[in-house]
Amino acid sequence: MIEPNSVAALVGRTLAALGAGHAFGVVGSGNFEVTNALRAAGVPFTAARHEGGAATMADAYARMSGRLGIVSVHQGCGLTNAGTGIGEAAKSRTPLLVLAAETAGAAVRSNFAMDQPGFARSVGAVAERVHSAASAVDDVVRAYRTAVNDRRTVVLNLPLNVQALPAPEAAGAVRQVAVPAPVRPGRSAVLALAELIAAAERPVFVAGRGGRGAREQILELAAHTGALVATSAVAKGLFNGDEFNLGISGGFSTPLAAELISGADLVVGFGCALNMWTMRHGRLIGTGAKVVQVDLEDSALGANRPVDLGVLGDSAETASAVLEELRGRGGATRYRTEEVRRRIKAEARWQDVAIEDLSTANDSGQGRIDPRVLSARLDALLPAERIVSVDSGNFMGYPSQYLDVPDEFGFCFTQAFQSIGLGLYTAIGAALARPDRLPVLGTGDGGFLMGISELETAVRLGLPLVCIVYNDAAYGAEVHHFGEADGADIPDLSTVTFPETDIAAIARGYGAAGVTVRTEADLAGVRAWLEGPRTAPLVIDAKIASDGGAWWLAEAFKGH
Repeated sequence: MIEPNSVAALVGRTLAALGAGHAFGVVGSGNFEVTNALRAAGVPFTAARHEGGAATMADAYARMSGRLGIVSVHQGCGLTNAGTGIGEAAKSRTPLLVLAAETAGAAVRSNFAMDQPGFARSVGAVAERVHSAASAVDDVVRAYRTAVNDRRTVVLNLPLNVQALPAPEAAGAVRQVAVPAPVRPGRSAVLALAELIAAAERPVFVAGRGGRGAREQILELAAHTGALVATSAVAKGLFNGDEFNLGISGGFSTPLAAELISGADLVVGFGCALNMWTMRHGRLIGTGAKVVQVDLEDSALGANRPVDLGVLGDSAETASAVLEELRGRGGATRYRTEEVRRRIKAEARWQDVAIEDLSTANDSGQGRIDPRVLSARLDALLPAERIVSVDSGNFMGYPSQYLDVPDEFGFCFTQAFQSIGLGLYTAIGAALARPDRLPVLGTGDGGFLMGISELETAVRLGLPLVCIVYNDAAYGAEVHHFGEADGADIPDLSTVTFPETDIAAIARGYGAAGVTVRTEADLAGVRAWLEGPRTAPLVIDAKIASDGGAWWLAEAFKGH
């Protein structure tokens, strides 16, 4: 191996040796050398068109691959451009490392000078720095350990004057970062949870992102104790195949799931925040129901709602310990009755819920398709081995509810910051994490147009990405929220509505395939693309009818 001749090169080589997965970024003078050092050491690099896109691509990659995502940005404006993506990753506790070039401390008049550590902390990230040539390896290892073992988003500042220093002659081999052992729950907490479960008649277990590595343990405990299982949105697919799986708990719940969860007398959240989205502002917590939260972070316990018991521990370790405690007491049917089994089989999926088709048609060919009908038809049409990413907005329930995924690594939901426009970035990062699956994006017209520069990136990479654009020519959430003011005159909505846009034509201009869908018959264009070589993305410009607005978002607006 060629020895690095600068600190910048040493940083790149060190990260590669530690196990960095994939790097994304926009290269400028400040991060040119460190990016090329990563590439030379074998870390794949994807050049994005905007730093905000790069940050969210890396976030999605890390979530879906289980490996550290890297973002490489220029000093100053490169970092601020990436700010929203960094904030999303930080709020989601995504292991992510941002390599941010930084002006030298003495360059106080530089146009790029700013308080980069302060900026990083302001969006929830951890700020670190490479301080000198002698400390460079230790600085990188510290940042890597914090990102991976503490599940944090870290901004590692790389001052230009330090990057340019000669690397130490004896940098030596990089020591590997040990993976910490899973946190075992305390004995008293295990006993307390076992007693609550034993006393419950209708227990429900809800797993979040922190429960994604505990599927078998949670299901074994649920089967023994007669509990139903569900997930938060970010863990969709975790309990696929279990006959007592209710799907998503929260705003995306089917009527049956909402009924059975709210009927529980005990709700146990495994690695789940139990926030307003997952619990519908508490409306899914029945009167008198006990609430338990299992989490690795003490600060997370009871952070979003009062809990009767907080258990500090790994979800798998906790489920196994509680099961061991309960084995001698025998099992119980409880919520797992034949009637519940029958109803789940018949009613648990949105595809099983009857709707009134709101699709419209007219002689001028300007009809609109019901987004629920569209989503259900696409679910049946697209290959089952898929990885679905969802942007934010009024439309977001349709792909989340109707598009099935093979498992918990088939659904990527970058929604902690609730920013629209991250969907296309998310889909690209997820696609690179799982090249064995068809990447599918659900997005609105507003969010898609906001981030459309990265469509060129998807085309350049030759991704077989299906982009479903739910096009209502508006920022739909605002239209429905502000357009329903009680007892008031109808407000002026011209700030959130737009002229009809031919998104399919724009997509073709980028080199993607574009199909306009107004009726089910128009899905023939999707079938044709699926039969083809799939060497470029497909953008489905779906002109959708209104179903009166997403009630789950209206609920959230009122909650605030």
